[in-house]
Amino acid sequence: MNSKSLWRMLSAVAIVVLAAGITALAQAPTPMHFSGLINDYSPETIAGKVVGPWEMHGKWSLDLKGKSGLADFSAEMTMELSDHAMDVAIANGVMENGVLATFDNPETRIPHTHHISMKGMVSTSASDTGTCPTYAPPVIANPGFVVTGMAHITGNGSPAPFSNDDTVLSQLQVCVNGGGDVPFSNVTLVFGSPASGHFGMQAIHGVVRKVEHEHY
Repeated sequence: MNSKSLWRMLSAVAIVVLAAGITALAQAPTPMHFSGLINDYSPETIAGKVVGPWEMHGKWSLDLKGKSGLADFSAEMTMELSDHAMDVAIANGVMENGVLATFDNPETRIPHTHHISMKGMVSTSASDTGTCPTYAPPVIANPGFVVTGMAHITGNGSPAPFSNDDTVLSQLQVCVNGGGDVPFSNVTLVFGSPASGHFGMQAIHGVVRKVEHEHY
């Protein structure tokens, strides 16, 4: 076999291998386990009252239950009044537990925690629903998936005040999507009533840090 024929054969093999790799990537299954961070602000005005903005920081995780179409979601979040909210509170002489709001007393930022959980909720393709929040450019290229259900929410480890002693749950929509370089990069949380009276009705944004497939 001359060198020209050998080169043609090797080139053909390389093309076949490359095509197989591309096909395998295109057919790669959706990961099953996701986790990441939440970092955002609530609106200044919620339900017609000036109550924020609140700073929101936390971690989240989500597990897709194979072919069942179900998913589990959980998040742990801290909240405290932002600098802007403190400026307004100080200017208006607002008091918290009998103490005037001041930057020298972090307790007047009203720091508190929330644990949020949903189990066995329905997971669907985000492209099928079209209900996930939009993003500023660069726009989301991979629609990903959405999980919607009724969430149990605590406040400082006890039932959140708006949950009426855990007798009232709040709807929560969780969207996980991304772009061409990182298919699963973004997460959003959107609360329904009554939790929206505390967190707001807007999308709460976060990032995907870790993606894992099932291990057999």
